[in-house]
Amino acid sequence: MIRMAQHDDPVVVVGAGIGGLVTALSLHGEGHAVEVFESVTEVRALGVGINLLPHAVRELDALGLLGQIERASVQPATLAYFTKRGAAIWGEPRGVAAGYRWPQVSIHRGELQRILLEAFLERVGSAHLHTGHHLVDHDCHDDHVVAHFATRRAQREGPIERSVRGRIVVAADGIHSSARAKQFPDEGMPRWNGALLWRGLATVPPVLDGRTMVWAGHPEQKFVGYPVADLPDGQQLFNFIAELRTDDTELAEREDWNRPGVLEEFIAPFESWRFDWLDVPALIRSAPGTFRFPMVDRDPLARWSFGRTTLLGDAAHPMYPIGSNGASQAILDARVLTGCLRDIVDPVAALERYDAERRPATSAIVLANRGLGPELPMQLVEQRAPDGFVSIDDVITPEEIAEVTEGYRRTAGFALASLREGMSLADRSYA
Repeated sequence: MIRMAQHDDPVVVVGAGIGGLVTALSLHGEGHAVEVFESVTEVRALGVGINLLPHAVRELDALGLLGQIERASVQPATLAYFTKRGAAIWGEPRGVAAGYRWPQVSIHRGELQRILLEAFLERVGSAHLHTGHHLVDHDCHDDHVVAHFATRRAQREGPIERSVRGRIVVAADGIHSSARAKQFPDEGMPRWNGALLWRGLATVPPVLDGRTMVWAGHPEQKFVGYPVADLPDGQQLFNFIAELRTDDTELAEREDWNRPGVLEEFIAPFESWRFDWLDVPALIRSAPGTFRFPMVDRDPLARWSFGRTTLLGDAAHPMYPIGSNGASQAILDARVLTGCLRDIVDPVAALERYDAERRPATSAIVLANRGLGPELPMQLVEQRAPDGFVSIDDVITPEEIAEVTEGYRRTAGFALASLREGMSLADRSYA
């Protein structure tokens, strides 16, 4: 049931990605008028695989989307770590298998985008999605905000400015956010950590039990893989990431989910990664192609909210893709923002409360990911036993591993104890 929150001006959401669409769906469910503005002229199902952690899945369940997401995804039961030689380091249960009420979800980013977009069109309506609108500026006033967009009505027309009045502006416009740049004009380009990622999708027989996420190697060279869909013929659509550190700054061009990768750029260091349970180079070669982008983030900010505007998702806290947190944290942002706008009448105060709730938590994850996050034990094993080992217990203790992994779960907000309560973040009190 939609709860009615009467306001003359709509909430202006900038960006129709995962964070923007979840924000729009959440606010619409509370009775807010919502208008979504997206730079591209057509919202398409792009990208490769992503993971959603149980606390984010809980929020999508509260929006009535869990069934669709489960049918379009794989719910992993195990996360397994291996050395560069394919020797097991450790494994741990994930999602429902670990005792959570909600699963962890591995899904094609485009499938999740499709589900969210279809829900938006059904619930909010196509008239409230405005494509071909790039945010160029915004002006805050005492009782409203005006967002200025450059639009392109047809391919041959030049930019045409359109100004939209709103109650607030929620900028979910990604790592190159125009709204962020307005407040922090000297920030510059995102920070690159020297790693390049080649991502792709391959159709393969199930790896291990078909419900395992695989991390192999160490931070200098790593392979990550997991299934994102079960196919009718018994095979799976398998998402993989081949990661390498490099000093070649020319390769670190502006990140773009759709920049094609070249096999010869990265396959050679993985040629020897032929394990008895997985032939890594053969799997990579079986993919129709890859996408390449540098691993980048930005420094945490001192604030996100300025009057009647705020940042959300990658616009607020772009982070290294370690620990399955990017999309999950954007979803949590949207739900906390919804609760704050419900409980606090003054929109400026509501955005400040949202800022206070979410900014410290996400800043901690950004910094934890720079410190390798849950991958630290892989680095320790490589440092201590670069030539292999007879028993992993001679290299690293279970206590060391548990300290790192459980500490990261607490930082990221999905420690098991914190999710025993079934209440959605949007339903909690922020007054």
